[in-house]
Order: sequence, then structure tokens, then C-alpha cells
Amino acid sequence: MPLRRARPRYDDPEYEPTPVYLDELEEERKKASKKSARKRPAARRKKDEPADEVEAPNHVVIGTNAEGERIVIHEDDEPQWYVVHCYSGYENKVRQIIEQRRETLGLQDKIFDIIVPTQEEIEVREGKRRTVERRVFPGYILVEMKMSKESWSMVRNTPGVTGFVGTGSHPTPLRPDEVAQIVRRMESDAPRVRIDFRVGDHVRIIDGPFYDFSGTVDHIDLDRNKVRVMVSFFGRETPVELDFLQVEKDYQAERRKEEEKEREKERERQEKERQAERAGKSQRAERSTKDRSAIRS
Repeated sequence: MPLRRARPRYDDPEYEPTPVYLDELEEERKKASKKSARKRPAARRKKDEPADEVEAPNHVVIGTNAEGERIVIHEDDEPQWYVVHCYSGYENKVRQIIEQRRETLGLQDKIFDIIVPTQEEIEVREGKRRTVERRVFPGYILVEMKMSKESWSMVRNTPGVTGFVGTGSHPTPLRPDEVAQIVRRMESDAPRVRIDFRVGDHVRIIDGPFYDFSGTVDHIDLDRNKVRVMVSFFGRETPVELDFLQVEKDYQAERRKEEEKEREKERERQEKERQAERAGKSQRAERSTKDRSAIRS
């Protein structure tokens, strides 16, 4: 039932005002409020405001990262191993700085050991052997520490450190079996032999009864440090199993192989040019014949 009508217009006898209902006005106001609520952006927490508390026990929010995600650490009284990411090539320098800052800030009871996982390798180059120390995980160091706000801040703010390795923004300690595997790899008595040849490469034998023979690598056994080389005896290819230290890459043979490939490519290019030239001559001769026939006719 209409509650009020628009003011009548006496100058227009056919004017019929439209009734207005209060319930319809209420429905329109509700719809308008719902639309404005959808468009209104959600309130964002300012950087200055403290992060929400974490309900899990021993979990502490210590700040946010560049993406605005909360950084959560698990405070523990027992020391654990954590992986810290740093600039590649500066692992030893970062370790020295952490050790110095630990002494300066008096955090010996929080940070215990810092190691750069390395492994000895025997490198054979140009017939000379030398032992070199290679980083197992370039760009990473291992830190044994009791995770707390102070220890995290000290390690994280060390020059050269880019962050802790973990799930999202939560530093995750290594499992005991992972630590044991890394330690075994570092304490291995037999140094790893570093090779610079692959299957199909030309190598030269530098030790043993087949000294100064050349051949092609057929198979590489990394577990046994063995390589199978196909050596030519009296015109026949014979497989010979040798130690990694008994062979070296034959760079002269590889250079000759590359030069032969370049010569083959040049021959193919010249052959294509000759074929294109012959085809062009044939087409010109055919057009000339057609032209003469057209003139005679």
C-alpha cells in the first residue's frame, strides 16, 4: 500500500504520480551497502605495527621480509644445524665474520660451530696431478646454533649473508641423518678424482703398459673411478679399462676433430653454392630458349 504520492502537477491533467514504498527503499539501501563493502579494500597492517602472535609453542614472530611475510623462528634450548645462504665465493669470509661477531657480542652459548663443507679432489691437467679443495655446496655454510631472536639477528645481519634456508620465511634445521651424510662426505679418506673428459672424447694414456696410446672414451664408472677406452691395435678397436689417473684428455686430438668439423661445414657450404649456381645457369638457359622460340614465332 503506498504511503505517499508525488506532488500533483495541476497543469497536466493526464499526470499520474508513481507510488513510493518504504520497503522498496530499504531493499535498495541494503543492496547499495553490500556493493560498497565489496569494493572497499581490506585493511592492511602497516610495517610499524607488530606482527600477530603465533599460537604454536616456542614460535616467535621476529619481523617481516621484503614481501611482507612474517619471519617465524622456533626457539630451542638444544643446538641444531642450520643452512645459511651467502654470496658464492665468500663462504670462508662469512665464517670468519660470524666467529668474530660471536666473540664480540658474547653469544658463545648460542652459536657454536660454523663450517664450510669442502672435499679434496685430485685434478689431472696436462699430465700433472694436483690436489685441490672444492666446496661441496657453493654459496652455503652450516651453522650449529640455538635458535633465538638474538642469534638469528646476529647471523642474518652478517655482511655477505642473504638468509636462512627453510620453508618460506621459517628457518628449518637439518635432520641428524642429513648432517651425518655431509660429515661423512667431508671426512672421506679417498679424495675424489675430478675428470674433464666425457664419453666420446679423445684421451691419451699417460701411465701403465699402454702409455702414450690414444683412444676414445667408451664408458665412465664414477663409483669405481674407472674409464673404458677404445684403443686401436693393428686396425682393430679394443676396449681397455683404466683408472682415471691413467688418462688425460687429448686436447690436440680434440682440436683436430674440431678443425675437421669446420672443414666439413665449409665443404658443405661450397657444395650448396655450386648447386645454387648450376640451378641458376639452368634457369637462365631455359628462359633464353623460351625467348628465342617466342621471337621466331
